[in-house]
Amino acid sequence: MATLNELESEINTIKERNKRVEKDKAWETSWTRRILIFVLTYLVVVVFFYFADLPKPFLNSIVPALAFLLSTLTLSFFKKMWLKQAKE
Repeated sequence: MATLNELESEINTIKERNKRVEKDKAWETSWTRRILIFVLTYLVVVVFFYFADLPKPFLNSIVPALAFLLSTLTLSFFKKMWLKQAKE
């Protein structure tokens, strides 16, 4: 049988893990993350369009970056629908 100190240690370990999980979850849904990925996506597509010699790479790169941003905004909606169905 576990001692009181061992149980306290296990509880503290679980609490620390829960804090990390909550921070990770907050990051995954944060606007900071979405904007950062939007900007990085835009830059990568600009570079690709530029070297592929496509017209107006700075303007045309907005479309895929916005598509990504839109997809991140709709994912939470679909996740809620999926979770609701998965419970039933």
